[in-house]
Amino acid sequence: MVLAVLNWRLFASEIAYLIDDAKTELLFVGPEFFDLIAGIRDELKTVKKIIAVSGEHSEWETYISWRDGQSADESGASAGGDDDVVLQMYTSGTTGNPKGVQLTNASLLAFIAPCAREYVGYNDRDVSSVFLPVFHLVGTGLGLATFYAGGKNVVLRDTVPAEILRLIAEQRITVAVFVPALILFLLQTPGIAETDLSSLRLIVYGASPIPVELLRKAKKTFKCRFAQGYGLTESSAAFAYLSPEDHDSDNEQRLRSCGKIVSSAEVRVVDEQDNELPVGEVGEVIVRSPQNMKGYWNLPEETAQTIRGEWLYTGDAGYFDADGYLYIHDRVKDMIISGGENIYPAEIESALFGHPAVADVAVIGVPDDEWGEAVKAIVVKKSGVEVADTEIISFAQERIARFKAPKSVDFVDALPRNPTGKILKRQLREPYWQGRERRVN
Repeated sequence: MVLAVLNWRLFASEIAYLIDDAKTELLFVGPEFFDLIAGIRDELKTVKKIIAVSGEHSEWETYISWRDGQSADESGASAGGDDDVVLQMYTSGTTGNPKGVQLTNASLLAFIAPCAREYVGYNDRDVSSVFLPVFHLVGTGLGLATFYAGGKNVVLRDTVPAEILRLIAEQRITVAVFVPALILFLLQTPGIAETDLSSLRLIVYGASPIPVELLRKAKKTFKCRFAQGYGLTESSAAFAYLSPEDHDSDNEQRLRSCGKIVSSAEVRVVDEQDNELPVGEVGEVIVRSPQNMKGYWNLPEETAQTIRGEWLYTGDAGYFDADGYLYIHDRVKDMIISGGENIYPAEIESALFGHPAVADVAVIGVPDDEWGEAVKAIVVKKSGVEVADTEIISFAQERIARFKAPKSVDFVDALPRNPTGKILKRQLREPYWQGRERRVN
């Protein structure tokens, strides 16, 4: 049995695709999604049974009834071997279709155990936040690490800053996990100065870089220690760690790094010919670790592109300094990270190409003070046709999840392309990133 966790923010058609892609047989649905699933029920090819997690549904068995109807006898099922897949997390793909990342007993435990024992140092007295979505590995992984150490998790259904502050004080949360955009929103929330934050011993952040000035403000407000993790869903979360001691340092440059590589992983920075690059030289970051995924579900070609031999190719461009700290400089792939969400331009471009006024389109990430990066569409209009930027944005919002839709639109006469026809995304992005040290935000 494999647990596949779905992003509830997606459109109904996108959710139907994922349910079928995972070959789901047993589907658990909360009451707020009854209507959504009922609307796509006839499209679901493999689902044999739907369980209403809570509430009542006229056709679906309730969770309590289903649970209590099981035999009290041992089922004969085992936890499985180290190489058995137990969790399938979906991450967006450059082709527009999400990919199922297969995580095994061994890969998950390789992250959870050292995270609990060494890096975060969870103990059975800790109260940890699960304020990030559990369809992201950060939410699930650190929640599991808390359980591994015997601690308590406080789970919040929706990421509401005022409610987060209330729960920190009420539940005496000791370890909180945030993305940088959420830290910014919390600092802007009325009443934070009066909130009792004294229980916090550590805030762990990740999923996107954090501006140094924002980190300074956060340390001053929360008055606890900070740590950063860097990794991918494909690597069962973090394989680089910027420790609390590093955050206490006056070395501002070091705060721009992802930290040092964890003891269970080996990381290299390589060029296009897989030659390892020297200190300070930018190349693709690759990792060899027991945390690495088994592969992408039913996608052998994509798996072969990402896992070559024992090495996982991250698609991120970075470099090491002389002290062994890893810095992320740019992205080899075109992925945009906005508010901790991974967004791939191909899916948005595909949706916008359907607009009758669009002759050509490219989607890029541009700096945004709140979200880290914002989605921008650069559009070539068809000859003799006029269209407003708001119309382009609304068109996208009707076809894909709103968080993926462009926040802004620029119009140009032509898009730069190489001789093979590929859009030169780096050239498009450059004017928006001028004056910035890195091409991530």
